[in-house]
Amino acid sequence: MKVVVYSIQTYEKKLLAIANGKIHDLTLISNELNEETKAYALGKDVVIISGSDTLQAPMLRTLKNMGVGRILTRTLGTAHIDLVEAGNLDMQVANTPYEDQSPKGIAEQTIRNLNLWGSGRCVGTACRCLKECVVKFK
Repeated sequence: MKVVVYSIQTYEKKLLAIANGKIHDLTLISNELNEETKAYALGKDVVIISGSDTLQAPMLRTLKNMGVGRILTRTLGTAHIDLVEAGNLDMQVANTPYEDQSPKGIAEQTIRNLNLWGSGRCVGTACRCLKECVVKFK
């Protein structure tokens, strides 16, 4: 999958690279997702954000128009994402809800979600879609 990761911290880069194992095409951006940096999402399948990135309806529509179909947040919460609009746009949304909330654990959960999406599967308990997914959890 082609992926852009926004608001990436220095310590996260190596952890994501190790967890990824060169499976997905990751573009790592230290800046937050905003009007000036949205161009990095062009042609990507997935946008990965942090809790400091806010995805309201206008930005979600922009991302959808750029070809992005999935949003993944490296957080437990999703209050920074307009889930209703994401659902209206048929965008899948996931978080990293598993017990290991260490930077390494979050990196591994992030790549696990990408791997599941990449193989056409549901992300299970990480799914934050408000609509029923057409893909069943296996």
